[in-house]
Amino acid sequence: MQYVLLLVLIVVVIAQAILVWKAAPNWRWYQITPVIITTILAVIFVFPVAGALKSRSAWHKVKEELETRLATVEAEQLQLRYGDPNDPMSGEGVLPMAQKLSKLATEAGRRWRGLRLANADFTNGGQVVLAAPQTADPVDGIPQDDVGEEGEEEAAPLPLIPDGLVVYGFAEGPQPNLNVPVPIFYLGEYRVTATSPTQVTLQPTAPLLPQQRQAIEGRQAVSWSIYELLPLDGHEPFIAEGSVADDNNVFGRVDDELVNRLLNRPLSAQSKAEYLRDGTRSLPDDEPLTKWVKIEFTKNHSIVVDSPDQRGALDGGFFDGSGRAVDSRLQQGAEGKVKFSKGDLLIVKEEAADALIDEGVARLIDTYYIRPLNDYRFVLRRIRLRLAELNTRTQELTYENEVLQRAIDATVKMTASGQAEKLQLEQDYAQFEEERKALESYNDNLASELKTTREKLVKLYRSNQQLERELASFHQEISDSANSFASTR
Repeated sequence: MQYVLLLVLIVVVIAQAILVWKAAPNWRWYQITPVIITTILAVIFVFPVAGALKSRSAWHKVKEELETRLATVEAEQLQLRYGDPNDPMSGEGVLPMAQKLSKLATEAGRRWRGLRLANADFTNGGQVVLAAPQTADPVDGIPQDDVGEEGEEEAAPLPLIPDGLVVYGFAEGPQPNLNVPVPIFYLGEYRVTATSPTQVTLQPTAPLLPQQRQAIEGRQAVSWSIYELLPLDGHEPFIAEGSVADDNNVFGRVDDELVNRLLNRPLSAQSKAEYLRDGTRSLPDDEPLTKWVKIEFTKNHSIVVDSPDQRGALDGGFFDGSGRAVDSRLQQGAEGKVKFSKGDLLIVKEEAADALIDEGVARLIDTYYIRPLNDYRFVLRRIRLRLAELNTRTQELTYENEVLQRAIDATVKMTASGQAEKLQLEQDYAQFEEERKALESYNDNLASELKTTREKLVKLYRSNQQLERELASFHQEISDSANSFASTR
């Protein structure tokens, strides 16, 4: 194309030269000179103009590319900031995540990560010394903090953790798909007894469990995370990323792999099922505390949620006895009511749903199983008290077992002694039986002889009676004979 333009330019110059040559007889020199100078300048300036046009075309193309890239970057920045509402799989934006992170940070309180275990001594109540994490090397391209101006007094370094603070320790460890260590094992509750900018000394507020002491003394918990508050329990942390709520699960699909990985320690099947079933439809045998009901309002309705009393949370909690908010930060204000329109859906506890259904303002849609959340402050304290109770009960049972074992040993000895006595008694019994049989035989012989003797005696008695009668008869006869003889004289 450039050769064609060059040819056209040459033709135009030649044509103009011919025209000037033809008009020369009729023109003056001052008329011909400007035309020739103009033609020469035009030919000379054609090349800079062509270069300028070429450069403009290139820069125009660059400008269009930059505008396209700017629009793309602005769209990406908008998507990164707020997320893509048309693509639920793209994840949340930076602002919603920052709000959630701020909420989590508020709930978690202050925390200190990457502390290194320096020393652990569990005599006289025990203490653990942790050192501050090492400062990372500066990264190129990231601005560092400005050094104070000369003559300006430097502020005194702050202690690593405030003295006297009650904190909670966790052992850090790697997790899949994470580039930083995260808490994986609970190490107990501690009180800060000494602190400096480089290290902190912690003392357990209660005797540690054997597993916790073993992890610390065995150097299995080298990297520590210290939390001012215990983490709060929730439903969302166990939901699979990108999952959305539906009629089958009010929170979304539970991440089975995450639950099994986090709860890989010995755990009852029932406890693990509570996490896996969270948000699913309830079963008839579920406890009433776990049953939540989805209802649909059949007419406009309002519920009073603000209490007429107002006080701080430290003066008795956030709610009154009926569940209405007493803390001004939680109150709705104005009328103190929450209004629902016809067709609105709401998930409430079973007793609240029954009350709304009985009022005729709502109808039942479905019933779901929702895991009761744990308050780890009370759960861990209750577990610790329960373990102490079990330890005391174990000691009692051990003592009772020792007493019972001694009684069993004495019983065994008594049984052995009884066995010897039984053997002797059996021998005595056998001898007694022999003697009894001998006596019975002797008794039978004596009875037989007695019977024989008695029969003989009876016969002798009867014989004696007969002889007596005969003697009496003889005596009478003699007496009668004597009497008759005397009378005759």
